[in-house]
Amino acid sequence: PVKTSVKPTAYILPAEINLAVPFTVQAPHANWDDPYGEFCEEASVLMAVSYVKGLTISGADFADERLLAIKSFEEQRFGYYKDTTAEETAIIIREFYKIDNVKTVSNPTVDDIKTALADKKVVIIPAAGRMLGNPYFQTPGPLYHMLVIKGYTKEGNFITNDPGTKRGADFIYSPETIMNAIHDWNGGDVDNGKKVI
Repeated sequence: PVKTSVKPTAYILPAEINLAVPFTVQAPHANWDDPYGEFCEEASVLMAVSYVKGLTISGADFADERLLAIKSFEEQRFGYYKDTTAEETAIIIREFYKIDNVKTVSNPTVDDIKTALADKKVVIIPAAGRMLGNPYFQTPGPLYHMLVIKGYTKEGNFITNDPGTKRGADFIYSPETIMNAIHDWNGGDVDNGKKVI
């Protein structure tokens, strides 16, 4: 008999997934004055990197120290720390944390995000913050925001670590909300920013 190789027709996604990504709020000591009001990118990086390296975020003092260290790197590398783009955020991970296996993906689909999560990859998204409609954000919410997607539920909703609220661990967003809100910084014209993760 002739053996034929069977090609898999499609990658079967798990019904649900929730990666063990440690959480920190971007204002570890509940002081939302700058720079902490602007630390969503730094907090998202810290959460993602901690997951990749298998580390914990051991408390508010530790998180505070790490966020300020990332800010210092950004100021030296970019000349500023506020409102880093998706690509600049990837540069922080590559250069400051020496993790090469990071890439930006333009025009992602829900399946792209779910497939990355199924491959145990964490996803950071830049967002038009007010489109997220998070009830715990200070009104009207941030013009620009960044958060970590760490999983999805059986119902298809995304599980996130949203550093913009102390209630942000395992915060659930609908895929429609997330996909609508994904927008890069775009020089401050966030609503017209590129769809990139």
